[in-house]
Amino acid sequence: MKRSLPYIKAGFLLVLVVFLFGFAEKRHSARKINDVKVHFTDSENLYVPEEVVNKLLIQNDGATSGEGLEALDLNRVESLLNAHDMIENAEVYLTLDGQLAATVSQRKPIGRAIGNSSFYLDRQGKVMPLSAYYSARVPLLTGFNEKNVSEVYPLLNQVEKDDFLKKHITGIHRLPGGKMEVHVRGCDFDVYFGDSSRTVLKFNNFKAFYKKAQKDKKLNTYKKVNLQFGDQVVCTKK
Repeated sequence: MKRSLPYIKAGFLLVLVVFLFGFAEKRHSARKINDVKVHFTDSENLYVPEEVVNKLLIQNDGATSGEGLEALDLNRVESLLNAHDMIENAEVYLTLDGQLAATVSQRKPIGRAIGNSSFYLDRQGKVMPLSAYYSARVPLLTGFNEKNVSEVYPLLNQVEKDDFLKKHITGIHRLPGGKMEVHVRGCDFDVYFGDSSRTVLKFNNFKAFYKKAQKDKKLNTYKKVNLQFGDQVVCTKK
């Protein structure tokens, strides 16, 4: 009997642990969602405000405030947020105190098409609808539609990464045949860019030209700047 006593104790402890674990799990599942918290990774410009995300979280089945945690399908709620036109990525989780939380990354526009159809082009090169809550200050795109707007993405992507270009490039126009013109803030001349090939080289040449012409106070003496040749800048004076 004495020899079997340790085994009896071990068996009792095992049963007790299983019981407590099951009790805690049941109690946790029965807890109610008492709050919803949304965190934006970039909250400077809200193309989809917090109240909209909150509404998506609490109004769909399985995520209503006051429901038990066992009724909550986090994957479903996360998929719902990721399907929103203004959201690039969302992660949904529960905190230990029963709070439903979401970390949201918004889509970021880098250009705005205007004309027969209006939309943004985002940093991933995808078409993005306009927001009812915020208007982005990005280069304006004319002559583009949803089918050919991908042609301008290499230019916009380079502008987005360069502080000088972001400050000076205000728009890009698509010419017949797919060639492009770039509009520069405060300048009267047209910048003929050509196609999207050798984008980095063309913009570097333009930056060098601009800074030299500005230093020499000759920016207003040109009516056309041609970057299409890539290895040189060809200027036409007024």
